[in-house]
Amino acid sequence: MADIGEKAGITGSGIYRHFESKSKILAVLFEQVIDDLLADARVTVENTPDLGQALDKLVVAQVDFVVGKRMLAQVYYNEIRNLPEEDQVRLRRKQRMYIEEWLFLLRELNRDLDETAARYIVHAAIGAIQSTLFHNVESTEARLRSLLHRSATAVLDLK
Repeated sequence: MADIGEKAGITGSGIYRHFESKSKILAVLFEQVIDDLLADARVTVENTPDLGQALDKLVVAQVDFVVGKRMLAQVYYNEIRNLPEEDQVRLRRKQRMYIEEWLFLLRELNRDLDETAARYIVHAAIGAIQSTLFHNVESTEARLRSLLHRSATAVLDLK
């Protein structure tokens, strides 16, 4: 809390004037992350006529989040299950809406995929990106981004 307070220009204990608990801080933070990813995904889907390119942009955005905001992604991964149930339900609902953007593109690109298969593939692609959250082998950021992008696009079978 002291680190957060310092970044905000207040004392750590001053944070509790704005939030009643650590879990409320995390819920607000996580909601902003999901809202940003979802808004970006919707803009990408709506404004990118080439569906393959649109799906690739979603991959790039997910890689940007996992690599560029690694600590936040780690906290999200570790703490989401510790939030109050109503926060978990709201956040999971938004996550499903985010996944729906990926599913729409994948199924439009591969009309022979049924819903179940498409969901497995999308979750596998996102899982490939998130797989390095707790893997600390030395690598440059550029190389990590490239490897994660290649892995996810291979799972999605993007050419």
